[in-house]
Amino acid sequence: MTAPFPTTETASTGSAATGSRRPTARRYAMTRPDHFVVTYAINPWMDISVPVDTARAVAQWEVLRDLYLELGHTVDLVPPVAGLPDMVYAANGAVSLPGFSYRAKFAYPERAGEADAYAAFLESQDLGPVRDAHFTNEGEGDYLVVGSRILAGTGFRTDVASHRELAELSGMEVVTLELVDPRFYHLDTALSVLADETIAYYPPAFSPAALATLQRLYPDALIATEADAVVLGLNAVSDGYHVILSERATDMIAQLTERGFAPIGVDLSELFKGGGSVKCCTLEIRA
Repeated sequence: MTAPFPTTETASTGSAATGSRRPTARRYAMTRPDHFVVTYAINPWMDISVPVDTARAVAQWEVLRDLYLELGHTVDLVPPVAGLPDMVYAANGAVSLPGFSYRAKFAYPERAGEADAYAAFLESQDLGPVRDAHFTNEGEGDYLVVGSRILAGTGFRTDVASHRELAELSGMEVVTLELVDPRFYHLDTALSVLADETIAYYPPAFSPAALATLQRLYPDALIATEADAVVLGLNAVSDGYHVILSERATDMIAQLTERGFAPIGVDLSELFKGGGSVKCCTLEIRA
């Protein structure tokens, strides 16, 4: 983790070109990786021949959780379930929106039980009903809220029919973006939400139509390099000012600093072995 990092007091002094950046307190759900191993391969980053150090994964995860707390955010812990090694990737468990949550329906049977665990947690939080999903979707892995709009990934894990379902449930604009590179199998591996109208993304991860949509909606987006994309540097979490991301995403860290954000690099190299990084480990709760 980089230290020291800019304080919230510094947040009001963004550059003239970008305006001020202000952090907003967030609420996150996370699951400690007590059972994290790689015993199956369902994305290009997973290799069952590469050993996993579960204790190291837990230690790295604890640094991330503690960082959220230091920044003033709330972290709710979802109990890990034995036999669900990918449950640490909390973002995939659901979509939480004001008044209700949208249940995940996983593409692979190895992860199906995670949907029950996260639905049970959300139901216990008095956040409104958890709506069943009739179509395959992997929660915030493929649904990213940007202001009043939801960007929705498809192509590998999430059925485009679920985009229509969530639009009907939420009343929000849901924008379909097709992913075409299997390394970036979830939208949150190819695109970061930095603020209500600001994103970063890696263009080659998207179909020509999706890329045209992104260029139209976000002409001032940060454009990630391949070097940053392949270390899952876009799998980041922002509170509007602080941006927590892989410490290996050095080009992105430089761009964020130039734009008036405060990037904080972390090491989640053990959890990278499962194909996830900061955002994968973080489900945002919107009350």
